This record gives sequence, structure tokens and C-alpha cells, in this order.
Amino acid sequence: MDVLYFAWVRERIGLPREVVQTDAATVMDLVEELRVREDRYAAAFADITALRVAVDQVLSDFDTPLDGVREVAFFPPMTGG
Repeated sequence: MDVLYFAWVRERIGLPREVVQTDAATVMDLVEELRVREDRYAAAFADITALRVAVDQVLSDFDTPLDGVREVAFFPPMTGG
């Protein structure tokens, strides 16, 4: 699946996107897989309360199932102004 990173998440990981082979059942399972890859991922996903996720371009929760999903995007909360 395609995994996209935006704003400071992208800066910490050093990539805007990547293709990830995963057996993760949920978004949180995917986060756990990514955290153990390298320190940069651990830093990006250290506090998931500071993150939002979109699954196939729909704002979702971290318990969202990944079966059949093509894209997951991680980004900080959006602010108005």
C-alpha cells in the first residue's frame, strides 16, 4: 500500500511517500510496524495523539481496518485561520 507523510511527519521520516508491504490489520498495527523500523519512524509516531490519519483519502481512526486499503496518509491536525 502507499503510505504518505505530510508536514512534520514527512520531515522526521525524510520521505513524502513510500510503498509498504504489510500484514497489518489496522492503522495502529501499521504504526507499530513502522515504529520499529528505525529511530526516525519511532520519532514520527512517538505521540499518535498529535497525528491524524486518512485511509483511502477519508479521515479515519487508528482502529480502522486495512483490508483492501490502497493508501494511508499521516498528518498533523489541521488548524483554521
